[in-house]
Amino acid sequence: MTIAMEKNVTLEDLPGVGAATAEKLISAGFGDVMGVAVATVGEIVEAAGMTENAARKVIQAAREALEMGFESGEDVYKRRLEIEKISFGVKSLDEMLAGGIETGAITEAFGEFGSGKTQLAHFLAVRTILQDPESYVVYIDTENTFRPERIRQFAEGQNLDPDEVLRKIKVARAYNSDHQMLLAEKVEDLIKKQGLKVKLVIVDSLTSHFRAEFVGRGTLAERQQKLNKHMHTLLKIADSNNIAVFVTNQVMAKPDTFFGDPTQSIGGHIVGHSSTFRIYLRKGKKSSRVAKLIDSPYLPEGEAAFMVETDKIRDL
Repeated sequence: MTIAMEKNVTLEDLPGVGAATAEKLISAGFGDVMGVAVATVGEIVEAAGMTENAARKVIQAAREALEMGFESGEDVYKRRLEIEKISFGVKSLDEMLAGGIETGAITEAFGEFGSGKTQLAHFLAVRTILQDPESYVVYIDTENTFRPERIRQFAEGQNLDPDEVLRKIKVARAYNSDHQMLLAEKVEDLIKKQGLKVKLVIVDSLTSHFRAEFVGRGTLAERQQKLNKHMHTLLKIADSNNIAVFVTNQVMAKPDTFFGDPTQSIGGHIVGHSSTFRIYLRKGKKSSRVAKLIDSPYLPEGEAAFMVETDKIRDL
């Protein structure tokens, strides 16, 4: 994580940035000096309509206005103490994740159709509001899988008012990959302009539009480039606002795998490296589901078996 200490510098204090340019930058999602400092030249050119040289000067000035550099491991540890966990309320899942999914990070849950990805997303939305009644959940729905009826069932199972829970969930249907990326960028508006205490962002599912729109090897590079930008937007939202991001992902069969499970998630290394935690979901015995933690910066690999019921998710 980059360290930055602001010196009461606003966008209009940067060279070449007047009120009109500042407004353009804010509209494009660069709401503060930190946002400009970590942006690319191309992003500032596109957002503000300025030349490359002017954009470089603006970015350089923003970086000089902030103290950006190294910090001690102790400082990192102190900041880690501010991280929260959103509990599933399911002992096996919470033990596997050392308390639940983390804020400030992306958790990816991938698996085949019917493995419980969307069920976990719905349940996690309800659990977030149970844990913090003042919080809001943003749900970006790419496959028309969000069901308010399911939220109501889970809310009743957690002894919550279903109408109040639904009011706290902000849902947007994404119709293509560009729309999906725009919706992710708009999360900052909900936080900064509307003042909502967003604690969880769900993208269900992450790669369906990218997979449908970019078909064939010739389009792979462009697809991965867009997906990379989208993942970095989500990571920035999580990191700068201490929000948990939970994304579901599809899988594909890998025919050259001779031993073990031949399925792997869509998105390749871009999604794999951008996700802080990765959970593989599969169907278990007698209608159960099995979650396997396959990647984490500090937790060991582990498995958790659970049942999805009408009003709750519970341990076996």
